Amino acid sequence: MSQGYVELISEGQLDGSALTAAARASATPVQARKVLAPNFFRYVGQQLRLRATGRISNVVTTPGTARFDLAFGSSVVFDGGAVPLNVVAKTNVNWILDVLLTLKTIGSSATLLGQGVWISEAVVGSPLPSAGGSGVITLPYNTAPVVGASFDSGASQLADLFFTQTVATGSMTLHQFSLESLN
Repeated sequence: MSQGYVELISEGQLDGSALTAAARASATPVQARKVLAPNFFRYVGQQLRLRATGRISNVVTTPGTARFDLAFGSSVVFDGGAVPLNVVAKTNVNWILDVLLTLKTIGSSATLLGQGVWISEAVVGSPLPSAGGSGVITLPYNTAPVVGASFDSGASQLADLFFTQTVATGSMTLHQFSLESLN
């Protein structure tokens, strides 16, 4: 039986920028945007784990949606989907994102299958803090798990976590970030 190990590929040493625009933007602190070496992916079944935490705010009148995606360059290899935000105003509440990604194909059209959870009071259906905890949303939201966009596993890939909100009435800041290889 082989013994594996966890390799820390990237970690956030600083907070990401406060994102307030109704547009897709990098949530990853600049120093944490790492380039995966060519042929980093060696076998089908290889796994990555993305973990991130932060704070988010939304208003009651137009809460909009929140979306996290992981991109390798311009290829979105995991898309969490547009998660409806709470219809109760939230100000600087915690969130936790935890995603497991598994290599399904390798080569010039490599793909990853990702599934995870997003936990926050800001997700629709979360109870008030006095009545319970934070809501948990499985990702990808409201759809069956599917592989993300293909990428060339023989080429170097810039790994970057993005956040999109549909309205400019809220904000999101990433505080902690790690990308790990589960070998």
